[in-house]
Amino acid sequence: MAAAGERERERELRFYRELPKVELHAHLNGCISSATMKKLMAQKPYLQIQNGMTMIDKGKKRTLDELLIAINRRGGPAVAKQTVKLAEEFLLSTDGVVVGLDLSGDPTAGRGQDFLEPLSEAKKAGLKLALHLSEIPNQEEETKVLLGLPPDRIGHGTFLNSATTGAEELVPLVRQNRIPIELCMTSNIKTQTVPSCEKHHFGYWYNMGHPAVLCTDDKGVFATDLSQEYELVAKTFNLTRSQMWDLSYESINYIFASSEVKSKLREQWCKLKPTLFG
Repeated sequence: MAAAGERERERELRFYRELPKVELHAHLNGCISSATMKKLMAQKPYLQIQNGMTMIDKGKKRTLDELLIAINRRGGPAVAKQTVKLAEEFLLSTDGVVVGLDLSGDPTAGRGQDFLEPLSEAKKAGLKLALHLSEIPNQEEETKVLLGLPPDRIGHGTFLNSATTGAEELVPLVRQNRIPIELCMTSNIKTQTVPSCEKHHFGYWYNMGHPAVLCTDDKGVFATDLSQEYELVAKTFNLTRSQMWDLSYESINYIFASSEVKSKLREQWCKLKPTLFG
């Protein structure tokens, strides 16, 4: 019995390790290579950082099909306008690599409404928008304003379905525009914006069939990777491997890339599928 259990566990690990995946919410400053991290650890031994942190090791292949330039809320609207101009220049000169903007940073800094003008200009210029929204409670007013753009993806959206006054208007706005939500379970648990895995808002959006993408947020900071995120969600919400495959495959729809790139990715997924379910 023990041997059979070990074999099943190995099959499970293999499935999540080899499942093709799309990462759509990862801050580059949180994705430090193992070589860099080890050098930093050697310089600060008294911090006692564990070697088990997840990093991008040599030999692990990653491709970068889209890059978003970040607007940091702390910079304010003036810096945001400069960032939009820079993003517009890159959109025209990087052959599809820089495709949009990300609004992120300290969610308590500034007012989301103050970024509406530069974000609107970005959208008119053809830039895609991925906005961190409702990361913390009591941001219903600014979330409603920014949803009016509307954004092309939502980062976290932790309190979109909150029971607080004003939040009841947010879910219909998200649903009517079918705005995909980037969900980072480990990040939310470790930053304590969600009390437990079971109460994570993935279940809410998944059960209503709304577009959702599993992400890491910062794989180095939160000591996780996308394989672990998929396995954690599957265990928490009792989802089958077939359901997790579908979740991975459908995430291709939400990439800010050309139809040609998406078609090629779908072909790669379909080629791999028999090896995982054979």
